[in-house]
Amino acid sequence: MTWLHRVDEVFSTYRPGSQISRLARGEITLADCDRDVTEVLRLCESAERLTDGWFSPTPGGRLDPTGSVKGWAIERVSEILERAGARNTCVNGGGDIQLRGECAPGVPWRVGTAHPSLSGQLSTVVTGRDLAVATSGTADRGPHILNPRTGRPAESGLLSITLVGRHLTDIDVCATAAFAMGSSARAWIDSLPGVEAFAVASATAHGGPKASRASSDPLLPGPDSADRGRSALVGRPVR
Repeated sequence: MTWLHRVDEVFSTYRPGSQISRLARGEITLADCDRDVTEVLRLCESAERLTDGWFSPTPGGRLDPTGSVKGWAIERVSEILERAGARNTCVNGGGDIQLRGECAPGVPWRVGTAHPSLSGQLSTVVTGRDLAVATSGTADRGPHILNPRTGRPAESGLLSITLVGRHLTDIDVCATAAFAMGSSARAWIDSLPGVEAFAVASATAHGGPKASRASSDPLLPGPDSADRGRSALVGRPVR
């Protein structure tokens, strides 16, 4: 917890005295910042290239790498716990999760994803070991995800999209980018090795994808999910 408080002190854009806020105002240089700042900004650069600019550390023209910080911090905590001897852990930060090992001997983890428009219901259930799960959408925080190409809230036609892979540092930023992309995210996600996605489209979206599943996929829609909204399972299986 001490380390997480330190992360907030360094990276919070809501703290005028944080290193990121001061760096954005030009009061300090990158050389004056913690090494973690350099690491996160390099991760942001890599994510921007991977997503063809759909993820950006400068949404609206202002430095804000927090879209990368949460997944990176959660995965780092998971690594800290593993080095301390904890082999089977679930680290959850605001619904984005890094899983290690299994829930119990011989029992994989099961993670339910809340349906973005049907309170108390699940849109899908993820089952597996050593996984990262990240969801991006507007249900909890409203239209906070920006289209980096316009600087305005993304109008993607999606209510939410959940990505599953190995490392939350990567999966979290990819989920954000995929939400901003909207329907065009399908082909991009399919090009990412070891990544699965499940999306719930807005009822007003035209030509939205239909529900689908494959028996070998670890990311499966919940019971009767096809009747609860327009959704899609895309991407490659996580092995």
